[in-house]
Amino acid sequence: MGALANIKVLELAGMGPTPFCGMLLADMGADVLRIDRLKPTGDGIVMQAAADLRGRNKRTACIDLKNPEGKEALLELVKSADILIEGYRPGVTERMGIGPEVCLHLNPALVYGRATGWGREGPLAMTAGHDINYLALTGALTMIGPPGGAPVPPLNLVGDLGGGALYLAFGVLCALNSARSTGRGQVVDAAMIDGIASLLTVSHGRRQFGQYVPERGQNILDGGAPFYCTYKTADAKYMAVGAIEARFYHPFVQHLDLTDLPDRQDRKNWPELRTLFADRFAQKSRAEWEAIFENADACVSPVLDLEEAGTHPHNQMRRMLVEQEGVENPAPAPRLSETPGTLRRAPVLPGSDTEEALRDWGLTPDKIRKGFEDGYFTAPH
Repeated sequence: MGALANIKVLELAGMGPTPFCGMLLADMGADVLRIDRLKPTGDGIVMQAAADLRGRNKRTACIDLKNPEGKEALLELVKSADILIEGYRPGVTERMGIGPEVCLHLNPALVYGRATGWGREGPLAMTAGHDINYLALTGALTMIGPPGGAPVPPLNLVGDLGGGALYLAFGVLCALNSARSTGRGQVVDAAMIDGIASLLTVSHGRRQFGQYVPERGQNILDGGAPFYCTYKTADAKYMAVGAIEARFYHPFVQHLDLTDLPDRQDRKNWPELRTLFADRFAQKSRAEWEAIFENADACVSPVLDLEEAGTHPHNQMRRMLVEQEGVENPAPAPRLSETPGTLRRAPVLPGSDTEEALRDWGLTPDKIRKGFEDGYFTAPH
């Protein structure tokens, strides 16, 4: 049933970290009910329901929260929820009449999780932003990219997903643990800038003790070191090298068949080493280098695209991707030995479960029928 099988979660549909957080909770067994709008907003990046894998394992109900009776229906659901998560701008749910003060009054043990970019206070709190903006203001973005080139956004992995969704999931589960001990719920403020700053803890430590070079591409972990970067192969593909420690670096250079190299501890030698390594990698194809390093404990790996990643023998043995109704999904993570996460439901159109889910969550048949008749509940669209 999953480790979170006894937890009920209301997810107010939106963009950013919230959908991914809901997926993480649902993967581990939580009953996640996503509340969708009656009509899509029509802006942003719109994906087909089947393609948005964040919708897996959830049910969806379409409720018009601008309608007073629709809002009251949501508040009925709040009474039986353990967690509510939302990702609107500060003040939006308060204006809608479904903010934390109202919800916690109805359900004092509720955990009210809020994901924002800038946080709920400060000069930028009401300003629009996306992953790249939060990375920019926290100092993370300036650290990523080639030396002498422009900063490069690392997809939305660090802001939306790492600093946002994962910290929101961690926060609401921490608060739920407290609520089950004390009977008192609380508000979880998961701002992406806070999560990103937390992810930068090691970097901030190094910065203050002279172990960090401010220029991009001049540090060990940002591609500056010739033993921690990527190299182009003869077939225009790449190999990734992470031979930081001496016990990995020595077999690395041995398998490159290089000897009498300059001291890598002296940064002045890094450009020469990079040229030597690059010239060597350029002499063989990626497949040839894979074979050479196959049994070497040297922290060298092929750089795969998404399609290739699913067919790599190691990933296949681990079942990194699992099929659900003909669609490959990343397997639920992390893996629990006794109560593992599972794929139980494929993503569906918004509103596909409105009647069933509202009934299971405690709304009476009369209320559900009236909602459909009056138009503040709808079926799939």
